[in-house]
Amino acid sequence: MSNASFTRTGTVGGPAAGNSATGTIQSQAPRAPWRDWLALALLMFPVLLVAVDNTALTFALPAIARSLDASGVELLWIVDAYPLVLAGLLVAMGSLGDRIGRRRLLFIGSTGFAAVSAVTAFAPSAEWLIAGRAGLGFFGAMLMPSTLSLIRNIFPEPNRRRLAVAIWAAGFSGGAALGPIFGGWLVEHFWWGAVLLVAVPIILPLLVLGPALIPESRDPNPGRVDVPSIVLSLLVMVPVVYGIKILATHGLGLEPLGAIAFGLLMGYVFIRRQRQLLAGSLRQDGVARAAALDGAGERNRTAPLLDLSLFGNRVFSTAIIANVLALFSFNGFILFLAQHLQLLEGQSPSESGVAMVPALIATVLAGLLVVPLVKKVRPGFVVAGGLLLSAGGYFLVAFGDHGNGPALLLAALLVLCLGVGAAETISNDLILGAAPAEKSGAAAAISETGYEIGSLLGTAILGSILTASYQGNLRLPAGAADAAPAEASAQAGETLAGAVELAQALPGPLAEAVMTAARAAFDSGVHITATIALVLMAGASVLAAVVLRKVPTAK
Repeated sequence: MSNASFTRTGTVGGPAAGNSATGTIQSQAPRAPWRDWLALALLMFPVLLVAVDNTALTFALPAIARSLDASGVELLWIVDAYPLVLAGLLVAMGSLGDRIGRRRLLFIGSTGFAAVSAVTAFAPSAEWLIAGRAGLGFFGAMLMPSTLSLIRNIFPEPNRRRLAVAIWAAGFSGGAALGPIFGGWLVEHFWWGAVLLVAVPIILPLLVLGPALIPESRDPNPGRVDVPSIVLSLLVMVPVVYGIKILATHGLGLEPLGAIAFGLLMGYVFIRRQRQLLAGSLRQDGVARAAALDGAGERNRTAPLLDLSLFGNRVFSTAIIANVLALFSFNGFILFLAQHLQLLEGQSPSESGVAMVPALIATVLAGLLVVPLVKKVRPGFVVAGGLLLSAGGYFLVAFGDHGNGPALLLAALLVLCLGVGAAETISNDLILGAAPAEKSGAAAAISETGYEIGSLLGTAILGSILTASYQGNLRLPAGAADAAPAEASAQAGETLAGAVELAQALPGPLAEAVMTAARAAFDSGVHITATIALVLMAGASVLAAVVLRKVPTAK
């Protein structure tokens, strides 16, 4: 680790004294290990909050639609407002945390998230709820990069950091597993707003105990905040994310393609500005060193919002790519698995959520078990092995028979989650370890942005392929169209849910024939998307094995 790594302050030792020009830490009282682990425990509260919130709200949508009389478009925006704002601000918030302090940003984000959640829980209209979800995206963008970057600085020793990252990932996976069950229970016993209101008690322990146990850290020479770059980052991410979501729900069209094109154009402008600022910053750093300027000279410069030099590190870049591809494939899997369990197997949302819990537990266990493994096996090979195991899960789906119940798909999900849990724990640790500690907020934000982009692309691209294959291969039995309203037949030709509704309106033999045809058409798309994911995971495994092979084993 660089001697100009970070400023770490807390109740033990006070502010670190250091040379303001270089950021070198001269003296600091050591922290007791138990304080570090208690700090990690507190950081799990916002991680659980975000994970639960992401999955629980989905099961509250029917109740929201009834209570607020929300239209289909409004329901779409209730879901989409949060990730649109979140994705647009992750990089900006990660960089802001490096500047003003990651702990400070975490407390601001947690307080704002809890407050907005409490207000939004009593939203009197769909428009109010959409605005509240956008506010949650704003404050949510402060949480995940802050927690991961604080872990990087609380645990500078690689072995302890690796275990901390595994626990962090386990908290996120555990929250995602609890979300459907917890959300369904809250809606059933209270009302839909309880799903949002629960954020308040979850975040209170962090706000009460965090100031005493979580040490502050920041970039010692951050430079001025680059407001134009923040605006540009929003103009990149929001149109691209919006375009991807519209593609996933409505297919090709001028609106989504135009939004994506505009976002990519803004991306070009954003990257040019970051390169110019980075070059100027390096020149000023050279002048400052030659003239032995004080810290004021450093603080007056405008630093790039996104340090593109991070991508020059092959370990960092490869780990990011592995995460994006893993999330791309994983979300495509969850998309069709949820439909299969609920529409073809007849499970309720809560039942399908419970069915997925063993696989999500496997994700947690795999992440924890690989921590001691990297002391004997090079991390690059552990990542490659995890990705290859994930490819094995897709192999079961691509070449297996889905007609004999959900057992095969749930087994494939278990294998997939074992691989994802192992690969992502180590890849996240490699991302944090490869980045300088003073840039840990930016590195964590890039990692989180990769997660968002991978998830969105997986849903949009694989979801579109799945839908297109279903529509192209559906062959409704003779007489089905005549025995039901024309609208029902048209919906059956569009989606699997439409075919299920059509079957429910038909007599027994004809209904069974419709479901057989729908299953065959749907499975044709599943085989195609699983094959694509299989190829991507196998390719990512080879990439990790080749590029990361020289990363040494843990000491």
